Amino acid sequence: MENKKFDINSIMGFVFMGLILLWMFYSQSKQTKADQLKKALELKKQDSIQKANPTTKVIDSLKVQTAALVPQTTDSVQNLALQTKLGAFAYSASIPSAKENKTVLENDLLKIIINNKGAKIEEIQLKKYQTYDKKPLYLVKDDNAQLEINFNTKDNRVLNTKDLYFEPVLVQKDGFQTLSMRLKVSETQYLEYVYILKPADYMLDFNIQSVGLEQVLDASKPVKLTWDLKTIHTEKSLNYEGINTALVYRFDDNEFNEVLGAAKPKIKDVSNVNWVAYRQQFFTSILAAKQPIKGMVAKAENLVKDEEIDTVHTKRFTTEIPLTIEKGNLKNEWNFYFGPADYNKLKVFPEMQLERSVNMGWGLFRWINKYLFIPIFDLLKGSIASFGLIIILLTLVVKLIMSPLVFKSYLASAKMKVLRPEMEEINAKYPGKENAMKRQQEVMAVQSKAGVSMLSGCIPALLQMPVFFALFRFFPANFDLRQKSFLWADDLSAYDSIYELPFKIPIYGSHISLFPLLASIAIFFYMQMTQSQQANMQPPAQEGMPDMQKMMKVMLWVSPVMMLFFFNQYGSGLSLYYFVSNLLTIAIMWVIKEYVVDEAKVHAMVQKKKAEEPKKKSAFRQRLDDAMKQAQEQQEKQKKIKK
Repeated sequence: MENKKFDINSIMGFVFMGLILLWMFYSQSKQTKADQLKKALELKKQDSIQKANPTTKVIDSLKVQTAALVPQTTDSVQNLALQTKLGAFAYSASIPSAKENKTVLENDLLKIIINNKGAKIEEIQLKKYQTYDKKPLYLVKDDNAQLEINFNTKDNRVLNTKDLYFEPVLVQKDGFQTLSMRLKVSETQYLEYVYILKPADYMLDFNIQSVGLEQVLDASKPVKLTWDLKTIHTEKSLNYEGINTALVYRFDDNEFNEVLGAAKPKIKDVSNVNWVAYRQQFFTSILAAKQPIKGMVAKAENLVKDEEIDTVHTKRFTTEIPLTIEKGNLKNEWNFYFGPADYNKLKVFPEMQLERSVNMGWGLFRWINKYLFIPIFDLLKGSIASFGLIIILLTLVVKLIMSPLVFKSYLASAKMKVLRPEMEEINAKYPGKENAMKRQQEVMAVQSKAGVSMLSGCIPALLQMPVFFALFRFFPANFDLRQKSFLWADDLSAYDSIYELPFKIPIYGSHISLFPLLASIAIFFYMQMTQSQQANMQPPAQEGMPDMQKMMKVMLWVSPVMMLFFFNQYGSGLSLYYFVSNLLTIAIMWVIKEYVVDEAKVHAMVQKKKAEEPKKKSAFRQRLDDAMKQAQEQQEKQKKIKK
């Protein structure tokens, strides 16, 4: 058998192959170490972002780069089902962000949590405030809100963003937080929500836009944004809070409307809308458009059917808004405001007029609050810590301003008292219904000659009514009174309960409030004191006419009871004002009666006036006398016909 020998060529070949293998192993090892180092740097970067915002889902850039090339699921059946259901948007359900992860936007005032699914705002917490029972205060929590877009695609699908997954990317720079939520068709095609939160601000920039969806969205059909919110009960009185909770919107640049809601939804269809606010008693959520909304449907519904059962939410507000499409893509810019319904905080946006979302009354009442009571209140609170004392001083200022009107009214009453014997003589001279016109003419002649008018007592009282109604709106809307205590009242914006009843009285409630009780007692004594004054202002009872004195005696008892029932569940600050106001009015009237108005001098004044030459009648008075004379002549003709 022949022995085989290795020649030099074979040996060289094996050596060369071995060197090649060693080089390959070395290169692979070096590449692996480089990959590991790169991966470690990537993980370190992700970890730093995660620490800055621990609930934010940070997307692995390597996975994002490969997502367009390699499907994230190997289940072809699932892919096919997604494709059938979502069409082009199936891609959004296949990437790593297709999970219900959450992203947090937070500054010193707000904490907002947004879910990947639907880019839905899951929670909005106002960090500086608490509910009436000292719990954290939320505007959005436990699925009480929805912000969604309903749209059509060119492959005849109707989709809603609430069912789709968005990919979050959070960028933080100089205290500004920008969150991009993208609903992807591919890496370069998407529908996007952009939230921008500024430091120490309740205002949030909010944009809705799309990129590269010209061949995906069906622009021939409307794309509708729906904003729905069930307002959370945050204040002590559920009923009082509900009364002051409303949907408010600004339209046509300078027009405003308020929808309170009822058991059945109230629906408003309005155009050219600038902003819509879901205002609770002391907090508000506002969506403001940078360009007017061409058409909007707003709905308001009362959710409290039974105050013993329905204690979580007060009302439900829904707004449907058509979005703007330009060249096949969405482009809409907005602002969100989530914060206190504080007139002073909202008026820092003068071009938006957000302060009009706070109900300070309408027309003249709002004007009085804006230019009189708000400045006075702000001036007082700058130097006085107790808001109860501020209310008392504000009441004193109001009463001093109104005191000339009280004086005019009392003086008119004193003059009428002097003329009363003459008017009673006229009644006796012209008895019966048939002489009613003649009696009235004679009474007016006596009053005119003495320089006295029935209106001289009524007009001062009427001039005080706008102040009454303005303050009736001022106190419930005054944010500064919220959770401020005074004496036994722990919250001047809510009722002051000194005793809880074991049962509930309709309208009145199940508690006893002391300030309304004191205000009712003060009203009783005020009306008792002024009853004689009011009686002097009334002419003597005439046949066939209602007896006004009897009616006033009834009102003496009815008015305090109405006050007691009506205000028992209202804010104690309002009841404190009416209590102090009536006490001051009683004091002012007593001073006028005892030290200012001398009835003997008033009598002399009236007699002197009667002795003067009568002045020429005004055109109005002449027409009135002519009308009464004509009516008297007609009455006499009818008498003759009957005879």
